[in-house]
Amino acid sequence: MSQSYSEVFGPKNINIGISGIIGVGKSTLTQELCREMNAEGLYEPVETNLYLEKFYADIPRYSFPMQVYLLNHRFTQHQQMAWSNKDTIQDRTIYEDVIFAKMLRESGDMDELDFNTYCDLYRNMSNFLHRPDLIVYLDVTPEKALERITQRSRDCEVNIPLEYLQNLQNGYEDWLRDIHPRIPVLRIDWNEFKSTEYVVNEIRRVIKESKRGLIL
Repeated sequence: MSQSYSEVFGPKNINIGISGIIGVGKSTLTQELCREMNAEGLYEPVETNLYLEKFYADIPRYSFPMQVYLLNHRFTQHQQMAWSNKDTIQDRTIYEDVIFAKMLRESGDMDELDFNTYCDLYRNMSNFLHRPDLIVYLDVTPEKALERITQRSRDCEVNIPLEYLQNLQNGYEDWLRDIHPRIPVLRIDWNEFKSTEYVVNEIRRVIKESKRGLIL
């Protein structure tokens, strides 16, 4: 059987984004998938993010600089992904940042001028983005996410309320409906952890189907 044009002329490396609400377990799965698939991992800047504690202490004051910092960080990661010869797996994508920015605007924690400036910046950056081959969405209930947040005990996360996670999940649902026609999405129930082997097999199946032009 002859190869398709995309198989012959397309990029050889695969770019995958791991997404989901706070506390779902994205970083752990990203590490496991990188080992199993011999891929390069790109992670959220938790330890190096100098805005994180300030943001949680005073959200209205730091909402805009926090979102700009994250946008810049993930744009840099995107360039790494685009130019890498290896398969890459990213712990939360640049596309998800808009969910958090929209929530901040709707809650009144980011004013309209800052939000509009953020949107303009995002739109300009998006012209230079290479879409991932697949987004793996780890689906958990807000209650389960809060349980895991409590277990990992990050100081900056201890006061995250359940209502915030519920709103975040609603934001993700809207976002998934919006991106699905343009980026293949593999949705996995993550209330109970699955084996890395299972996830790898599902990833390979969906990417293979998407490259054949199937509707997922």
